[in-house]
This record gives sequence, structure tokens and C-alpha cells, in this order.
Amino acid sequence: MKKNGFWKGFIVGISVIIGFIGLLIAFDVGHLGQAAEVFFKLQRFSYQDVPFSKLIDGVMEGMVNSLGDPYSAYLDSAEYRDLEQNITGSYGGVGILITETESSTLEVVSPFKGTPAYRAGIKSGDIIVKIGDKETSGMELTEAANLMKGPPGTKVKLTVRPKGNGQLKEYVIEREEIHIPSVEGQILPGTKIAYINLMMFSQQTEKDLIEIFEKINVKEAEGIILDMRDNPGGDLSAAVDIAGFFIPQGPAVHIVSKTGRDSLTTEDKYLSKKLVVLVNGGSASASEIVAGAIKDNGTGMLVGTTTFGKGLVQSVFEITPNSALKLTTAKYLTPKGNDIHGKGITPDVVVEMDANLSREVLLYAPMLEKDVQLQEAVSLIKQK
Repeated sequence: MKKNGFWKGFIVGISVIIGFIGLLIAFDVGHLGQAAEVFFKLQRFSYQDVPFSKLIDGVMEGMVNSLGDPYSAYLDSAEYRDLEQNITGSYGGVGILITETESSTLEVVSPFKGTPAYRAGIKSGDIIVKIGDKETSGMELTEAANLMKGPPGTKVKLTVRPKGNGQLKEYVIEREEIHIPSVEGQILPGTKIAYINLMMFSQQTEKDLIEIFEKINVKEAEGIILDMRDNPGGDLSAAVDIAGFFIPQGPAVHIVSKTGRDSLTTEDKYLSKKLVVLVNGGSASASEIVAGAIKDNGTGMLVGTTTFGKGLVQSVFEITPNSALKLTTAKYLTPKGNDIHGKGITPDVVVEMDANLSREVLLYAPMLEKDVQLQEAVSLIKQK
């Protein structure tokens, strides 16, 4: 028994040594030695105190940056949290959309309906003067947003100057789980055309879209205008889910990776309505997947300007509960096999917008008079 145990241990030991040598060869011993020397000298001779953890973070960031891929990144805790919130479509907070004014103050664009901020009485145009005890003048939007976020059930104090009123008000607001709206919709005034403004793709987007369809009774609509202008994309599976409403059951996109090619197929829920899709240079990634699927299937016409041209797929790998690696792992092709990366998708009808006209996220009546792309979409629906 002892002899057998000895030989087993010997074999395991030899295997470990061989494996270690193979690892060194595979990873280039010379470069590993150089990295170790730099690491040592930084800790030994830098006049600054260099925490070990910071050096390791720098190594990981450097490895990812060496790819030269703007879509791959090592994410720290704050960046990872923001990414998760965008994917899930929710976060812990008070429910305020803010912007920075020319005078470096934080202005409320709007409180989301039904959220703690909305119920507290905060309104569009209000100025947030303090978050807790921190003055907001000159504060970055990211810092302000993070200060207002937090676990549901916790509280945050906001000092606000109401629009047109110099008297400050203090609000102590309890945070809740906030759903980030990704879809808005309505029947265009004076028509039977459903206007759907798809602003992003999250895990909540299909649910949001179904609710909008029910709210406006899309089955009775003469046609649909799907507005994906300035939609930066988001969750891949959400894009396939959304495409299913606008193309017959079948491939929505082909994913090409090191392991081969895979087709992602839609479910059987095609609406079969007259359809025009609005796109522009800000339509990217997941929005291009939907636009490409519609164009290749011939179920709708694209109007606007050429899309951004991001045909790469990123996967997120959790490294620790507080960090992750976002890595480009594949590219995608449209149903007909077109690679749009770096080229974008050219609309069927090219219509340029006035460069000086800022397009609001939410549609309101006066925009119908100025939005020439929307006007063209309405005209095409009526012509069909």
C-alpha cells in the first residue's frame, strides 16, 4: 500500500511539474519575467504607495486594453453595477432622469411616473442643489446618479430648488426598485398609425412593448412606425424577442464565434402590420439586429440615415462579485448573411434631419411639423 501511494504521489508530482513547464512555455517566460520585474520595481521604488490590488487591477485592464477593442473592458464594481442595471432594466433609486445645464447645475429632466420622486412632488425643471450633504454644483452626472442610487428601503435627502421659485425644499425619499422605461408609444394624432419609440434593449423591453401594444390597441392600428433612432442597443436576447413581433418565425440573426455559427430564431408572434422603421447614425448593435432582420425579411421599410455599424457581440464574465470582464466573443450577421460591422445598414429611403434640430425622446405634437423622417414614415404607411 505504501509503495503504491509513493508511486501515485510521484506521478502526480511529475504531472504538475510538466504542466507548469507547459504553462510557462505557452505564456512566454521572457514576458512573464519582464512583467514580474516591473511589478517588483513599482512596489519597491515608486515614491507613491502602490496597493497590491491596484497593481493587479492595472494588469487586468492592460491585458484587455491590449486587444485594441473599444467594446471589451475590465469592469470595476461601479461599472459592473451600471452594466447590470442596463441589462436588467432596473435599479435601486428614486426614479429621476437628470441632466447638466450650461451653468453646471443638475436639472430634473423628468421623474418617472409612479416612482418615489414622482410621488414626492419633484417636477421637470427642478434644480437639485444637494444630494445628502453634498453640493451638486459642478458635480459629474455619474457621481450624482450613483449618490441617488442605493438598496431599496434606504433613504436619501435631496435639496431642490423648484422651477421658477428660489425657495429651497428638502425631500427625504425612500429608495425603491426602479424600472427603467425602454419603450414609449401612442397613436399619432389624426391617424390610425401606432408610433413605437424603442429607446433601449433590456430584459424588460419585451414586457414593456407588450404593455404598450395593449394600451394603444395595436391590433386596430393601420400600421406601425418603429422608431429606433439613437437607440444604442443592449441585450442580444431582447433584440431577438423584439424582432419576433416584426418578422415571421425564423432566424433573426446569425452569431459567428470561434466555435462556429449559430442562428437565433424568433418565436411565432408576428403582427403582420404595415411597418416603417426609423433609424439613424445612433442606431447601433441590438437595434441594428432588429432593423437588419426586418429589412432582410422584407416586412418593413427603413427610413432615415445609415446606422452606426456595430456588428460585434459582447459577453460578460463575472470575475468576482464586484468585477467582471466584458469581452467581444462573436460577430453577428443579418438573416441573409450580411456583415454590417463598420458599414451599418443603409435605409430603403434616405431622409436627412436638420442638424440643428434636437429630437426629443418623447413625441409631442409640434414635432410632427419638424420631424421630416417621421413625416416620410407616415406617408409611406398611408401609401401602402
